[in-house]
Amino acid sequence: MPQPTHWKGKALPRVLSRLFEVKDGHTLAVAKQHGAYATIGPALFDKSQFEMIELIKDSGLRGRGGAGFPTGMKWSFVPRGGAKPVYLVINADEGEPGTFKDRLCMTKDPHLLIEGMINTGWALGVRTAYIYVRGEMLPQIARLNAALKEAYAAGYLGENIGGSGYSLDIYVHRGAGAYICGEETGLINSLEGFKGQPRLKPPFPAISGAFAAPTVVNNVETIMAVPYIVQNGAKAYRQWGTDKSPGSKLFSISGDINKPGVYEVPLGLGYLEFFELCGGVKGELLGCIPGGSSAPVLTAEELKTTTMDYESLASKKSMLGSGAVTPFNTNTDVVKYLQTIARFYAHESCGQCTPCREGTGYVDRILDAIVDGKGRDGDVETIKDLADRYEWTTICAFAPGAAWPVQSFITKFKDRFVEYVNRNPAHAEAKDLTTHRPGAFW
Repeated sequence: MPQPTHWKGKALPRVLSRLFEVKDGHTLAVAKQHGAYATIGPALFDKSQFEMIELIKDSGLRGRGGAGFPTGMKWSFVPRGGAKPVYLVINADEGEPGTFKDRLCMTKDPHLLIEGMINTGWALGVRTAYIYVRGEMLPQIARLNAALKEAYAAGYLGENIGGSGYSLDIYVHRGAGAYICGEETGLINSLEGFKGQPRLKPPFPAISGAFAAPTVVNNVETIMAVPYIVQNGAKAYRQWGTDKSPGSKLFSISGDINKPGVYEVPLGLGYLEFFELCGGVKGELLGCIPGGSSAPVLTAEELKTTTMDYESLASKKSMLGSGAVTPFNTNTDVVKYLQTIARFYAHESCGQCTPCREGTGYVDRILDAIVDGKGRDGDVETIKDLADRYEWTTICAFAPGAAWPVQSFITKFKDRFVEYVNRNPAHAEAKDLTTHRPGAFW
């Protein structure tokens, strides 16, 4: 869906999406016509590593993969002058349901990602970098490899880039489609050839990451914002957004919306205004998942006073997450909606931590029973209690991400779940949980 260039008399930002609608924008020749690699020269190499990190700090750029951690601060954790090399790893393992912004970035403008990696590599002293791509994204992998070939041929990668004395090699690594590898230490384990399971922290990747060396893991969108900041400065980047959530962001919107797609908008835009920009909601709005399937759901009433930034969503006990926005209308069966989300998390749990492995499986099975008309008294409360128990009892943030949709859907739409249970004439009878779904636990 073509993006509007203006909204209510104001130009919309094009920091990340400048080539989304440009024919052959993925090729070096066309990308250079639109400013690609303009930073590879004095704009970059006249800055020291310290100056680069301070620039990113001043810009307020925050991680766009989900957590929203300040990017410059994350870079500053990397030790300097050590015996081990520093690695940069791009997390392109986009797997959050409803999220499809990164795959569009890699399809439409792979050279901006490469340029951002060169900028970041210079700031951190990186000589070897990796792009870890979700295994199913074969077209994106092909496009990245083609763009890398062009960048090497043009002298933007390899030895002595732009006569600066700086050298960088970038490799594309294909994952195997496991959602858990979106977690940075699970990704690193997979990159090293091990099972993609998260590691205990500390040590954090900045100290001991890939190959036991200092490693920075950043999302595709995060790194693609860096060249704009290097070229135009922190103040220019802060012309959009809010004080604590500056800049623009890509949002994937799908669901009950008239014009689904990927939109770049300033942070701080109201959700209802965003829906209007996207052609309006189909039917009467009931609620919305504001930042990917793990983000707690918001009701239509809550959305009236919620803006698309980290602080506003935190005040509503939700999160911006991966930027996947999914509005749904009053015709939506929220019980089946949650059932789909819960099944995803039960399937994608790596199984390393018992509370997550067992808890997500039980929630999945009980929801199946409720939807199948076999619910019993107390099932709704049991689901909520299970989510409360596994929320913060595991190595990584997968379990909280699996718990939050369960907790929020049941809290805000409990009557609909109870209505499902009441459809079973024998719902008050005690039933063994193992009878709720035939077959093995998994």
